[in-house]
Amino acid sequence: MLDAQTYTPRLKALYVSTIRAALKEEFGLKNEMQIPKLEKIVLNMGVGEAVKDTKKVKQAAEELTLIAGQKAVVTKAKKSIAGFRVREEMPLGCKVTLRGDRMFEFLDRLINVAMPRIRDFRGVKGTSFDGRGNYAMGLKEHIVFPEIDFDKVDEVLGMDIIICTTATNDAEAKALLKHFNMPFTS
Repeated sequence: MLDAQTYTPRLKALYVSTIRAALKEEFGLKNEMQIPKLEKIVLNMGVGEAVKDTKKVKQAAEELTLIAGQKAVVTKAKKSIAGFRVREEMPLGCKVTLRGDRMFEFLDRLINVAMPRIRDFRGVKGTSFDGRGNYAMGLKEHIVFPEIDFDKVDEVLGMDIIICTTATNDAEAKALLKHFNMPFTS
């Protein structure tokens, strides 16, 4: 069994030992606080079928909890939209915000376990940054994570993954993620 006080996630140790110094040198930063670092990772699942069957949101929340290792929060509609048959406060999806060690563990599993299991995978887009150093990507199938038992899944759902960094621009954020071996295509 791992001791919680001595255990450090692999990517966190890599960041502290080599990545910080490399980024500081690469961008010519003078202050330690200017070095980009990961702030949080937000996982989001929108369940479109929830309009017909609200049990699907509960199932999605349970699966997202397994993937993240942290309890998922059910997201609800803010407004009623008659055209979509959505009423106010109707559950429509779920989300999880990861920080600290869980964030590093999830990123490690995403890059080294889940992404290689994606069908016809050639890398992720290197242009999906928002201009302020945050990276967003989507997965079409949540079953690429090994925590999900394929036989128990009723419906394959997609999910959004947003990686928030303290970088001030996209170049710094991309360099940070490249040091974590994020497989960018361009």
